[in-house]
Amino acid sequence: MTAPTAAAASRRFAARLPRLETLAAWLLAIVWIFPLLYAVWAAFHPSEFMVRFDLLAPLTLANFLDAWEQAPFARYYLNTFLLVTGIVAGQFVVCTLAGFAFARFPIPGKDFLFMLVLLQLFVFPEVLIVENYRIASALGLVDTITGIGLPYVASAFGIFLLRQTFKTIPRELEDAARIEGCGWMAVLLKVYVPLAKPTYLAYGLVSISHHWNNFLWPLVVTNSVESRPLTVGLGIFSAPETGVNWATISAATLLSIAPLLVAFLLFQRQFVQSFLRAGIR
Repeated sequence: MTAPTAAAASRRFAARLPRLETLAAWLLAIVWIFPLLYAVWAAFHPSEFMVRFDLLAPLTLANFLDAWEQAPFARYYLNTFLLVTGIVAGQFVVCTLAGFAFARFPIPGKDFLFMLVLLQLFVFPEVLIVENYRIASALGLVDTITGIGLPYVASAFGIFLLRQTFKTIPRELEDAARIEGCGWMAVLLKVYVPLAKPTYLAYGLVSISHHWNNFLWPLVVTNSVESRPLTVGLGIFSAPETGVNWATISAATLLSIAPLLVAFLLFQRQFVQSFLRAGIR
């Protein structure tokens, strides 16, 4: 192949590359969303249409009623809301104070301490389950919402994210607040926290999504309906020995993911903007 021919072929391939990328993105999106589409189909149709696609199949809400009656989903919703709210609130407080200290205070050995914090990112949570359970048992927190959320309050990712954000805020704003007579806590609350709102929103979205869907640790540390979140309740509800059909399980799955799905559809633009502003790629 001569050089002009090779150059022409390269140009043709470069011209087609955006189309190939678009096609690959659509294929990946279809593969990703297919389980959700199947769950929607099975949830809104009688059980005999679970594996038979028929556009004329009758719609029904009986699967949702069956799921709601067979498991205490109202209690699961309450537990999950309390759990996620408590974790996010605790993370905001702890990560804000730690991130501010690492960003602004001349702490001896600060960089080494920060590296130790970042080491948490390399440890899988599953590795700590036994030790976390031992500590929760010693504190009397087994089978409690507090026991589920306590291991996640000090988040290395949140500390890192807020430290990086606080370091980008000009020192002149801090100096102006100090001249006005503000103490360190006032400087943090009046200068740093307001300017870091996009970071808080982005991190809050990541944390809420993760802990809403968290399963293994809540499964280990809970024993009763009074403390089980939605994920554990759904796992027990869909166990084979319960004899629940897949249509009802699909309806229960939609009940579990509905709040996150509705929130994403309503605030999709804000989600994307918050991640871009916070620098998460």
